[in-house]
Amino acid sequence: MSPEEEVTRAEEAPLYNKLPENEKPYALFTDGSCCIVGKHQRWKAAVWSPTRRVAEAAEGEGESSQFAEVKAIQLALDIAEREKWLMLSLYTASWMVTIALWGWLQQWKRNNWQRRGKPIWAAPLWQDIAARLEKLVVKVHHVDAHIPKSQATEEHQNNQQVDQAAETEVAQVDLDWQHKGELFIARWAHDKVLKVRF
Repeated sequence: MSPEEEVTRAEEAPLYNKLPENEKPYALFTDGSCCIVGKHQRWKAAVWSPTRRVAEAAEGEGESSQFAEVKAIQLALDIAEREKWLMLSLYTASWMVTIALWGWLQQWKRNNWQRRGKPIWAAPLWQDIAARLEKLVVKVHHVDAHIPKSQATEEHQNNQQVDQAAETEVAQVDLDWQHKGELFIARWAHDKVLKVRF
């Protein structure tokens, strides 16, 4: 692969509490979620800025939570471009996103956005992200979201903020009688996981 075809990969970011103070304004936490109720599937991507204490989100229909995780990275890149940042530190609980940014992007581009002769999943999203990494210094850190509340750090608290911002809302009009039980079970399971985590 020639140098002009090389994909810039993200470096590993330090723990959030080890990030230099002058870099914290350029740190964003990302998350994505998906809610399936009856015949409707909704995704939501969110970004949280710890220094500005503000979240930004995008949502749509018909895709998975993994799709929403990738859209959250695009949303973070949108913010960095809009604000004309020269660097961006991303914090995500998604191993898929983390590993893709650390190196899979290079391999995918080298293989013409294919794996074993088949197009990679969400190729247009990843191609967009790869092109944008060329213009910005990006670092990424994987946040372990599954820890007891007693061990939570500032990083985990910020991850909880973006997790809440990425929760999809379900309106009663989206539910028919047959699927109300599915919503109850989904909320019960989600609440149980949060209690175990924190």
